[in-house]
Amino acid sequence: MIRVVLADDEPMIRVGVRTILTTDPAIEVVAEAADGREAVEAVRRHRPDLALLDIRMPRFDGLAAAGELATMAPDVRTIMLTTFDEDEYVARALAVGASGFLLKAADPRELILGVRSVAEGAAFLSPRIARKVISRLGDGLTRAGQARTRIAGLTTRERDVLALVGRGLSNQEIARQLRVTEGTVKTHVSAILQRLTLNNRVQAAILAYEAGLVTNFG
Repeated sequence: MIRVVLADDEPMIRVGVRTILTTDPAIEVVAEAADGREAVEAVRRHRPDLALLDIRMPRFDGLAAAGELATMAPDVRTIMLTTFDEDEYVARALAVGASGFLLKAADPRELILGVRSVAEGAAFLSPRIARKVISRLGDGLTRAGQARTRIAGLTTRERDVLALVGRGLSNQEIARQLRVTEGTVKTHVSAILQRLTLNNRVQAAILAYEAGLVTNFG
């Protein structure tokens, strides 16, 4: 069972998201919060697998909550809920360790897929968010060249793993595809993050996209 804390300052949004998530029998919303401070306290009490946080909330927003959770409960993964015009917040969310980004207006199946993917250890970006984030990062050709230079020192196997991380696969899924153990995949992922000075799998996924290892997210 994937246990989720849901935070959004709009009650109707919370009801809608909870209703969608609970159509999947493997997902349970264990607590709701109206701001980031309440979300942090809910995580402290319930120790869920995942916190689904609205980026913009009054008093203490989702970015602040994600940053605090990264220190207080590093085993709890975070997904940021955004609207289409909030992509400028995504880079800041990456810096505090968010594992996924979902649009509030996304197809319900995408919401469930994102929650399941992140709970399984993968990174997940709504494809529309990913495209906008990449476009905001600067000149595409320049960044592509820089990304290819950064990954040049990886082994062939590490490049394969990075490409699969970029496609949003979990360690278990990567292990099945490459026919290796999950422990081997974890070792490769850790080495990739350390060698490329990346903080999390979402940053790795974006780098894989920039370097041309994958052409879409999610």
